[in-house]
Amino acid sequence: MTADLGVLSAHTLAAFQEQLYSRIAEAGHHQLRRRHGAVMAYLDLDGTRASDLAERSGTHKQVIGTLVDELETLGYVTRQPDPADRRAKLIVPTELGREQIRLASTIIAEIERSYAERVGAVRFAAFKEVFTEIAGAPYVRSVPGAGSGRPAD
Repeated sequence: MTADLGVLSAHTLAAFQEQLYSRIAEAGHHQLRRRHGAVMAYLDLDGTRASDLAERSGTHKQVIGTLVDELETLGYVTRQPDPADRRAKLIVPTELGREQIRLASTIIAEIERSYAERVGAVRFAAFKEVFTEIAGAPYVRSVPGAGSGRPAD
């Protein structure tokens, strides 16, 4: 008998995050914590409103505000006026934030390649396709200069 989808998803996420954040720390971003992913993983390179970060990550807006405060103090993001609505603020990655985003994207691609090598590229691609369908249409960000996220053939 196998574990249910919730347990399998939780274990997969925990192992994935352990690899990701330990490698991010090894690369010099030791101040970042897993909780910061609720902002950094959903942040557009040209900026994102806090309400959009909350919606994309499924995290309460107040929590996003606290995380943005922390990331601003650490130098990863700034708050800037939204040109489309001067009353609103955009959360914009700094150069340090952009560096971390590129690094994380590269590491994620490497982790996914290792999974594909373990189970086979075709099986991993099918798994990811089905998992994406079950999870709904998640936010996907394109990061210039980072790994493709596609498993090796």
